[in-house]
Amino acid sequence: MITVDGGKVRVSTRTLSALFENGALVSLVRKSDGREFLRRGGAGPLELVYADGGASPLYGVDGDTVACLPINDTRAEMRFHAWFGDGVVTVSEDAENGDLVVEPSAYASRPGLRAARWNIGGIDKGVELVAPFFQGIRLPLEDEIIQGKRFHWPHYWEAGLAILRGKDGGFWVHCRDDRYRFKALQVGLKGDARALGFETEGYGPLEKNLGAGGLAWRINVFQGDWRAPAAAYRDWLWKAYGLDGAARAEWLAKLRLAVAWCPTDMALLDALAKRMLPAEVLLHVPHWRSDRYDQNYPTFKASSEGAAFIARAKELGFRVMPHMNSIDMDPTHPVYAYVRDFEYREAVSKRVQGWTYINRQVRPVPESNAARLLHQDANCMVKIHPGLAMWRSILAENVANAARELALDTVFLDVTLNTWNLDNCLVDNMTPTEGMKRLIREVATIGDGLAVGGEGRNEITMQEQYFGQAHLFESWQESIPGLERTGGAALNEFLFGKLCRSFGYTGLGGGNADEETRMKLHVSLGAIPTLTVHGAADVEKPNKAVTEVLDLAAR
Repeated sequence: MITVDGGKVRVSTRTLSALFENGALVSLVRKSDGREFLRRGGAGPLELVYADGGASPLYGVDGDTVACLPINDTRAEMRFHAWFGDGVVTVSEDAENGDLVVEPSAYASRPGLRAARWNIGGIDKGVELVAPFFQGIRLPLEDEIIQGKRFHWPHYWEAGLAILRGKDGGFWVHCRDDRYRFKALQVGLKGDARALGFETEGYGPLEKNLGAGGLAWRINVFQGDWRAPAAAYRDWLWKAYGLDGAARAEWLAKLRLAVAWCPTDMALLDALAKRMLPAEVLLHVPHWRSDRYDQNYPTFKASSEGAAFIARAKELGFRVMPHMNSIDMDPTHPVYAYVRDFEYREAVSKRVQGWTYINRQVRPVPESNAARLLHQDANCMVKIHPGLAMWRSILAENVANAARELALDTVFLDVTLNTWNLDNCLVDNMTPTEGMKRLIREVATIGDGLAVGGEGRNEITMQEQYFGQAHLFESWQESIPGLERTGGAALNEFLFGKLCRSFGYTGLGGGNADEETRMKLHVSLGAIPTLTVHGAADVEKPNKAVTEVLDLAAR
């Protein structure tokens, strides 16, 4: 039941009661025991977020109004008429599960709008945030690791849900989106550290964009730990994308150890085989091509050394993933002439996206078309939109050539996590995220089928990947201060582990305390125990941390 009384909207579902005043959600109560999870917060209820990062509130300036309109017993609308713009927030209930459903939409005459942000403020201090950032975090909202940051989907916010959990349960917010629409979660807002902002983005190009909306955010309460709402979200995800029939080979579940960035050292294979059954070990092999690492993509031609190593590893029974790439390519490659008009362009700056590695520093792609062709030795690469059918066709052809020549059943595609809103967001009527899912699927169907590993793991890529090479929280090559606090919830393993297993990234050799921490964090987040070693000696005479990982894998 939803009722309207002047500037107030009261909602009563079978699980919760809620109160909106002047458009802001100011009370959320769990009916089973009367537990309240919200107080009046300092954040405004609805904002317009612009490409430059600025946000304009739609309530709080003199003359701003919110009109509350009853539609029927289960739906009401709140119309915002403000100095900085206008908007509508529709509130309804889902009788089947008791969800409170909130759908914000907002616009203004000022172009350059990035998103409409709907805010929940005044969140009770007795709950922590459990969210799918970097495979799962559980932290207080005020923690400096997450406070004041914006996590965009699906690159950093790897599934569209946020769980607020205390000792006796809590509440959660999620969206049911199967159309690959871009969204973001803002942790903490000006004037209210205990607030969350749920953003619905408009597709790029943004410079003429005036409005955003179309996503519904669902709120409900729960008792128990975070797995209860996570299971409900997983059930929806499986149904929405038809994953119940998704099949994985039996060997996937039997893997006990992964070696990331595995060197092509024949003696290492023998050393590993003495410690583990090779069929239970996954090898991620980067240096197997006749070209240098990260150069001349999308050509995937094995060197004699690389071919011999892969053949020997397969003979022993190891699961071998030669390292390839999904969307990064060398602009000096002949294929570039066919696809250069479909490079990733950043949504705000419109710069060509990619990277160049000069003097041990990562730099942007040269903006000069001529200069872009002069830095192959610096691993200059650009990203091609995976929605482009021509790119997917060329990539699949090159992967197929390598798979046939090396008798591969498993491959690794780098940067599959790199999908986000772009200036050229839609190509062949697909977002980068939808295009990436299709790209992975097309590679997976090559020949008799390939098991595809990729970089990262989110709710889209996990549907087609066997493996995701996971990153620790904002700690790619180097660890951030406080990283040890981020391993409190293996949320993504719970959501995705049935279809896509994760393994570690880098700095997993146990050479110092930081590497030991990284190794343990990956395991705590549900990853296959992972090593990064230089050669056979690291396994034959392992240090303490490597010994612990090998013992864990053997158990």
